[in-house]
Amino acid sequence: MKTTLGAVVLLSASSAVCAQSSVTMYGRVDGGIEYLNHIANGSGGSSSRWSAEGGDWGTSMFGLKGTEDLGGGSAAIFNLETAVQIMNGTTGGGRLWSRRAYVGLKNDTWGQLQAGRNLFIDSDGVWAYDPFVQQAVSSASLVRGRNWQQTSNNVEYHSPVWKGLDVQGQYSFGNQPGNFNAGAEGEFGRSDGIMLSYHSPLFDLRGIYDELRDSSGHFSNIFTASREYFVGGNLRVQMFKIQAAYTHYSAPDSPPGISDTADHYWLGATYQATPKWAVTAAGFYIHVGEGGGDASHDPASHAMLYVLGATYNLSARTFLYGTVAYVDNSKNGTFSVFATPRDSSTPTSPMAGQSQTGAYVGMMHVF
Repeated sequence: MKTTLGAVVLLSASSAVCAQSSVTMYGRVDGGIEYLNHIANGSGGSSSRWSAEGGDWGTSMFGLKGTEDLGGGSAAIFNLETAVQIMNGTTGGGRLWSRRAYVGLKNDTWGQLQAGRNLFIDSDGVWAYDPFVQQAVSSASLVRGRNWQQTSNNVEYHSPVWKGLDVQGQYSFGNQPGNFNAGAEGEFGRSDGIMLSYHSPLFDLRGIYDELRDSSGHFSNIFTASREYFVGGNLRVQMFKIQAAYTHYSAPDSPPGISDTADHYWLGATYQATPKWAVTAAGFYIHVGEGGGDASHDPASHAMLYVLGATYNLSARTFLYGTVAYVDNSKNGTFSVFATPRDSSTPTSPMAGQSQTGAYVGMMHVF
């Protein structure tokens, strides 16, 4: 009898432990077809391209996240997440967990503290104020991907929401001896940021200040290693969501004579025509301050990007999408409709002063 009773107690205790802990597998898969014209070919001309692409609407990814109830409103948490390129089966940047890999503690009263790799603070914060939610064509396009980076060696704090207000802070160590600001080769240097948000049923507001340093510890390029000041807002009016933002970039360690500031603006709206159909339109503008450029730095220039897109929900987890975009560059501008670094090994930029049109269609499934 004692043995039977002991077994029952043990099984009951095990069930209670399992009920207080969970691990969730999640992800999304995105694939489609893409068109782009006026790609500079390096021989003084330009070419067009049709291609099968993954991740145009949003990065395909696979992840695991878990929580363990520690009692008293506290829990241990973890998150492991990697980008996946479905067209060739590779993961993001050759890393096992390219997007997120962190562990932390969460408390209902005091907030969340975590450590590990994560999206950089502006990547984690800008997408919610971007009409095109950082698709391949989005707020990332005219800043060459500056606002969708990831950083390693992070320590982060997320506050609870208090009357609609919350704050998030992130600090990324460089982890290098002899130079506190430097980072390992191929990594960012010491980087940090703070984000303040306010949410209400009618509107949202967000402000971000961040510092993203190069591996030498410098602010050397407005679109790869710079200071950022961001303010954005969302307004919900019946079936419309209107979104606007302004960002200023500063890179005071840029080489002499090179442009070291840029200002980025956008305005857009989404119309939820039916529960299945949504249409989004937006305009994005970039102005690069005075100065020259080189292979990796943009010269003084400006560009306007016009984007129109639509989604159609096949179910709660699967939808079809289509997006078309046109960028109009000034005399010295070489901005692409896609967020491609100026010195990319797979460039998409047009020749200086040339316009460009791009489009893609595809399907996203979330699990």
